[in-house]
Amino acid sequence: MCCLFSGMISPGFVSGSFFINGVDKKREACEIGLNIGIVGATGAVGRKVLEVLSERNLNVDKVRCFASSRTAGEQLEWKDKTITVELLTENKMKEEYDYLLFSAGGDISKEYAPIAKEAGNIVIDNSSYWRMHEEIPLVVPEVNGHILRGYKGIIANPNCSTIQMVMALAPLHRVYQMKRIVVSTYQAVSGSGNKAILELEKQNDDPKYPPSVYPKPIAANCLPHIDVFYENGFTKEELKMVNETQKIFNDETIQVNATAVRVPVFNGHSESVTVTFNSTPRLLEVRELLGSGSGITLLDDPGQLKYPTPLEIQGSDSTFVGRIRKDLFDPCTLSMWIVADNLRKGAATNAVQIIEKMEEMKN
Repeated sequence: MCCLFSGMISPGFVSGSFFINGVDKKREACEIGLNIGIVGATGAVGRKVLEVLSERNLNVDKVRCFASSRTAGEQLEWKDKTITVELLTENKMKEEYDYLLFSAGGDISKEYAPIAKEAGNIVIDNSSYWRMHEEIPLVVPEVNGHILRGYKGIIANPNCSTIQMVMALAPLHRVYQMKRIVVSTYQAVSGSGNKAILELEKQNDDPKYPPSVYPKPIAANCLPHIDVFYENGFTKEELKMVNETQKIFNDETIQVNATAVRVPVFNGHSESVTVTFNSTPRLLEVRELLGSGSGITLLDDPGQLKYPTPLEIQGSDSTFVGRIRKDLFDPCTLSMWIVADNLRKGAATNAVQIIEKMEEMKN
């Protein structure tokens, strides 16, 4: 938030700085840390946001945590501080924050994000509610972060599976122009929250433990079913990938065909992606583009058994790409394997990186 200074100002205005009694007050103001609120702080993503905020090089002065009456009053650790989780209320969303990060589901975001916005706060929402609203930016900072310059209001964090896919494809799209994407996802249970993690743990110990989060047992199983089915046979999760990809790239001509599968992995989403371009990609150049891409780690040496797996990339903020190969029949088509930590780059880290991008563009 902006700061107002009073007092006697010494003569002169140098490079946009105010000097009061010989002190550069503008610089001093810039060094004041950010005031950040986390809504849904006790959930899997909310806790990960706290973890990421403690690791990144952001100047954060104050963190406040909010949740429902079910978990309000819990104690959370951030750096060397203990934070008591506050009950989420309308009045608390009307207070001033530099950024509010929402990870509490679509109904909460629908109700409270506009209140926070009207109070002048910037909201970064991890639910799906705002993503396809035309006036709301849907942002992966490395891909389309430039659209946030000067923006204030609600910002949507994309779906976790969409984030890692567009991260890997963006450097290639800039050169070859994507035409069609066929993707199958293999998504970890952490994407469904803490209850799903517990359900997999219980079923690993007892195969007869009844499912409640999922319609069928997830242990030792694969479910080609994430979110609700539509009449066209696709699930809501699959259509998210279609619509969000087109919005992020600002190109409705990109065709996306997705199959989303829940697998018995605790954390880390994997994707098999086949993409057709308007021009012919060269493998050497593709590897150079991906190897130098921001936030991308190239791990592609099948002869040495080097390819990314969800177990190996735990805790990383990078998007990992391997198994890159040309299509056997179409020279304009490539296939690849993409893996990322869905709670970090797929959710919490991307949200924090949006803050970093907005702060960077202020300078």
